[in-house]
Amino acid sequence: MKIAFLVKRFTLSGGKERYVVELVRDLNRRGHNIHVYACKCEPSLLKEITFHQVPSRFTFSSVLNTLSFIRETRKLVPNHEYDIVHSHERNYTQDIVTLHSFSYLEGLEKYSFFRKIDQKYLSLRSLLYLMLEKRQMKSPWLVSVSQAVSNDIKKYYDRTDNIVTIPPGVDTDCFNPDTIKKHRDQARKENHLYGDELAVLFVGSAFQRKGLDRILPEISRNMKLFVVGKGDKLARYKKLVKKYDLEKKVVFTGMVKDVKKYYALADIVVLPSLSEAFGMSILEGMACRLPVIVSANSGVSDLIEHNKNGLIINKDSSLDECLHILNSQEDRLRIGRNARETAKLYTWKRVGQSHEEFYKKNLH
Repeated sequence: MKIAFLVKRFTLSGGKERYVVELVRDLNRRGHNIHVYACKCEPSLLKEITFHQVPSRFTFSSVLNTLSFIRETRKLVPNHEYDIVHSHERNYTQDIVTLHSFSYLEGLEKYSFFRKIDQKYLSLRSLLYLMLEKRQMKSPWLVSVSQAVSNDIKKYYDRTDNIVTIPPGVDTDCFNPDTIKKHRDQARKENHLYGDELAVLFVGSAFQRKGLDRILPEISRNMKLFVVGKGDKLARYKKLVKKYDLEKKVVFTGMVKDVKKYYALADIVVLPSLSEAFGMSILEGMACRLPVIVSANSGVSDLIEHNKNGLIINKDSSLDECLHILNSQEDRLRIGRNARETAKLYTWKRVGQSHEEFYKKNLH
């Protein structure tokens, strides 16, 4: 099949971007003719695709930039030249669009009454986003990255037809417990972890939405928290660290080139998000045979059976209770082993296979 992918950034950084790259790689290995329309492409990825440069305009405004991307791709993508046009951005010139996040409308519903009125009816930016989203939801086919996203679309757009769920995958060779283990002693030594001190790992760049506030008060004497990512309002979180007297217990690493060394030193991976379409760091931790803790309203929780291959924070199980369970090395090992077995079922190869089957059945 000749397939066109539309995405602003064809890069290995970012969850959505990584999903597209890995999907394209697998479909390319399966012999499909892949064309990528993007504003930016990492040079190392060019040899795997036919790349079409999309002008990036109005970068000072996300909504105008999106409108520009729609306009430019509409001009660049030839009519009827491709078997499938698959967008991963807000768009409406495609056969299929993948939803990597909850709807904009869902986000507005979390505001207070007066702010909701302001954003929903008086903000030009919001009105444009809602207009784009409404048209996007009329795409012939939708792919969601989790059941939580599918439920969101059903709730706010009353759409249940022509939607399939294909969650992200994980590279189980890269995130492999045997490979990770080789670097564990050195990684822990470099980061001043000694004895039975538990390393709790948080990976993500939206600190507030991903629930960093929830973790800090629960870091106890035998734990050390590693926060990997460039988050929002860093100064605020450093004040919270000081408030909880955790200056020696919390490490902000910022963005890192190789996150694997932090999985190597980790004992537990935590993502107590307030809102999370999926949560790829959890699946990576599971692939490394690490026990994970995730909030129930995260898409990745669909993969987890509580106290078997991970722990879920919900009305019956708090973060504090989950961390208490994982104080036991026996429970960490038990849950970690089961987590690895689950992760092996969710490889990028499976993502590619699922898309290929979906294309052939519904679109080709």
